[in-house]
Amino acid sequence: MKIDKARALVTGGSSGIGFETAKLLAERGARVAICGRDEVRLEKAAKKIGAVAIHADVSVESEAVRLVADVVRELGDYNVLVNNAGFGSFTPLLELELADMQSVFATNVFGAMVVARESARHFVRKKSGNIVNVASTAAQRGFEGGTAYVASKFALHGMTECWRAELRKANVRVMQINPSEVQTEFSSRRRDFNPRKLVGADIAQAIVAMLEMEDRAFVTEMSVWATNPTS
Repeated sequence: MKIDKARALVTGGSSGIGFETAKLLAERGARVAICGRDEVRLEKAAKKIGAVAIHADVSVESEAVRLVADVVRELGDYNVLVNNAGFGSFTPLLELELADMQSVFATNVFGAMVVARESARHFVRKKSGNIVNVASTAAQRGFEGGTAYVASKFALHGMTECWRAELRKANVRVMQINPSEVQTEFSSRRRDFNPRKLVGADIAQAIVAMLEMEDRAFVTEMSVWATNPTS
């Protein structure tokens, strides 16, 4: 697609990968809406990049439904969802509380599903649209302490494959990106900042590259790793 024709929603767009993706899309001429739970932070981020701020918690179904309706109204059209909102909780199995796992799933899985469902209803009516699910390399392999987070990303991976099978006939491209470890809250002045590790802008670049492929083709899945983060 032509990026300057994009009318995009980036969930979790007030920081990290979401912010960098929204910023790059806006710089390339797209009209962009971002959502988040922290209204002050959201407004500040939107003002900085020229995006529309829509306060919403995607883990609440009614807010996720309202979010997509607001995007269509605010942007005048809608053809790109970057399903980025999510967070991690890392606890060994023997110490893991069910409520903690449910909280992760409420955003990373159920929230992603509701926003995608509402977006897909609009895209199918138009016979055109794009969904990019921001998963993780944790959607490919588990690790110690990762039960809640890894399970949520494996679930997102499975949903991506289902949606792709369902929506291709309506010309809706469903894609997934798997970032490895990303430094999302940083500045070059921070002592622990490693210039060899990934940053949010790297993932933003990959997402925009996936979107700008001609509509007759699409990248189903992309994983992004740092080349040599330890040397």
